[in-house]
Amino acid sequence: MQRGLHTRGGPAAAASRGRPCFFRHNAGLQKLRSRAALRDTPAPVSGDDLSRLVEAAELSQSLQGVTAPHPNAACILVSASGKAVGSACHRAQGTTPSEVLAVQQAGEAARGATAYLNLETGDCHGDESAVAALVGAGVSRVVVGLRHPLAHLRNKAISAYAAAGLDVSVLGQALLHPSTDQETAESALRACLTANEPLLHRAVLKKPLSVLKYAMTLDGKIATAAGHSAWVSSPQSRAVVFEQRAASDAVVVGGNTVRRDNPRLTTRREGGHLPVRVVMSRTLDLPHHANLWDTQAAPTIVMTQRGARQGFQAHLRSRGVEVVEFDFLTPECVADYCYERGFLQVFWECGGTLAAPAISSGVVHKVLAFVAPKIIGGARAPTPVGELGNVEMSQAVNLLESEWKQVGPDLMMTGYLPSSGGLSALEQALSFPGGRAAAAAAAGMGSTQQQQQQQLLQEQHSGALLLQEQQQQQQRNRADSQRIISFYKAWDEWGSLSNFSPHPIRMPVGVFGSSSSSSSSGSSSSSWREYASVEHFYQSQKFAGVDHLDAAALVESISAALSPEEAAQLGRRVERERPELVRRDWADAKRTVMRAALQAKFSSHAGPRAMLLSTAGTRSSSSSSSGSSVLESGAWGGLGGEGGAVLVESSPHDRYWGQGYDRSGQNHLGQLLMQVRADLLEKQQQQRQGQQQQQQQHHAVNGLITSAAAAAAVAAAAAAAAAAGVALPSLCRPHLPVAAAASRVGSAS
Repeated sequence: MQRGLHTRGGPAAAASRGRPCFFRHNAGLQKLRSRAALRDTPAPVSGDDLSRLVEAAELSQSLQGVTAPHPNAACILVSASGKAVGSACHRAQGTTPSEVLAVQQAGEAARGATAYLNLETGDCHGDESAVAALVGAGVSRVVVGLRHPLAHLRNKAISAYAAAGLDVSVLGQALLHPSTDQETAESALRACLTANEPLLHRAVLKKPLSVLKYAMTLDGKIATAAGHSAWVSSPQSRAVVFEQRAASDAVVVGGNTVRRDNPRLTTRREGGHLPVRVVMSRTLDLPHHANLWDTQAAPTIVMTQRGARQGFQAHLRSRGVEVVEFDFLTPECVADYCYERGFLQVFWECGGTLAAPAISSGVVHKVLAFVAPKIIGGARAPTPVGELGNVEMSQAVNLLESEWKQVGPDLMMTGYLPSSGGLSALEQALSFPGGRAAAAAAAGMGSTQQQQQQQLLQEQHSGALLLQEQQQQQQRNRADSQRIISFYKAWDEWGSLSNFSPHPIRMPVGVFGSSSSSSSSGSSSSSWREYASVEHFYQSQKFAGVDHLDAAALVESISAALSPEEAAQLGRRVERERPELVRRDWADAKRTVMRAALQAKFSSHAGPRAMLLSTAGTRSSSSSSSGSSVLESGAWGGLGGEGGAVLVESSPHDRYWGQGYDRSGQNHLGQLLMQVRADLLEKQQQQRQGQQQQQQQHHAVNGLITSAAAAAAVAAAAAAAAAAGVALPSLCRPHLPVAAAASRVGSAS
């Protein structure tokens, strides 16, 4: 989506300056300078630096919608002469980092170049290939637009670059330098923040970015009184909606929308990411036949209350629809579930009945509204938002950092709700000791409010370190008793344990896990193949050895997929749609297949291996409440080994490989990782024992040689004394063992 120029003073000022009428309220950005007391003296950035950062931010979003939302990162390498010699963006979770791709593209031209990163390096926790690529290529300077929002990655790469001797500039600090063009720098920072606004919301608020979308007429109606709504907005506006769907992990609607509109909620294009379609219905009063029950078009989740229409639930599951039950269904439950599922952005396309509680509960963070130049009228015609309980205009919800733009004949407006605070507030919350209070301070308050807030921040700052230490001690105490380490997405903490991490494996060609196959262990195959990730290999093995041309072609397609996500998407879809292509023994073989892949990954990659071994005897500081439930239930007690942490894949939707939403899943992936860890530890122990034996043998030989040398010296002295007719003292006469040793050494020589 094209963004307009930053202007000040509203439409009139914009028009007077000859700029597009596209303005925003961003008073929070002005308060970024308040962090000066917390920073060291910053390094300046030039106008060219700022332009390159904006370019990197735009490049990072160039593949948006092709794969599921992920941290949007790009790298542009610029030589000393100002020429771009390499550029790349991160395609998806578990793919080659943009820094590595840019260095490969630049070749020798990367030496002495400047690397521009819209987001601090950190695609996969535990993988250092991106930092190593820039340092190894001889890059002399790194300019970072945005420090990584996730705590376990924030400042890590920046410190690594500085420690390696590279000159590092960070845009947030450069804003404080007097020589920096403030307006241009703020615009560049805004571009970097916007490129990763879902990640910012997830990091600060612990919820995915929730965007409420609606289209209404000029008089505020989303449909006629009879319920007809096709179409309120223009084709151009609907095209923007399709783009936003593709850029989201999930699209949420209520039961009314399903009954009234029977939507498909697809992206209306071939290929690319397919967001999960989520239907909220407490009673499951839904039609037996609906477009959303066709899961070949896209996956669907129905969220309801426990016990609702069990027969209908069975019908939905038979169609491939996932059903999730809650004790009491609310927008907050849905947001929490989406957060646990690793989602970054959720797109709410519901009607006013569901929109109202989603707003009032603080679930919705941003509004995307289209206003069509039409008038419907009608007292009973529905509006975008239902009852909020407001009786005075002063109670109205004010949007922050709002923007207008014309799309076709319509006007498109975006803005952040107080539940978000806006991008600048979120960025401040990551850096400011006051946390969420600082975020509120950056949200555009009046002067009196600012003074009150600053006083509050000062009071909070005095006790912030003590509170933080208390919280850390509580976490340590909890971790000591729980010993749980959870992992899921590659960019999350412990991300290198994920199947989707960017670590290729080399495997023998053949069918793994089959008792009838001679190559089930991989030892008898003479040919080998490299797979881009564990997930690539695992998905391809579903169809390996099947006597069907389509199965053989599918193995090749999965192996060549450009990301683990795309490999998994293809494998799962065909498994669901064409079960005849799946190996008959797959249910029994898949655990063996996964074990072989994990063994190959952690044996060949030092970074993931070090991370896995670090969990042996670890008391995880990242133990979560979900882990507590697992341990209390005794689901995997003792599997961590003596002093070792229990590893849990925290997938809420996978009860076989992960823990499932109710934390009672089988966690086979975690179990296999602990087995691989035990194998690696045993191998290390054997290596240590072998080294000790070698050292002992070496010491024994050295001792023998020393004894033999001493015996030879005594014997020589005795012979000399005898020749001279001198009797030696008894202490100097060679004893039999010493003489024997001298004899052995003499014969060996």
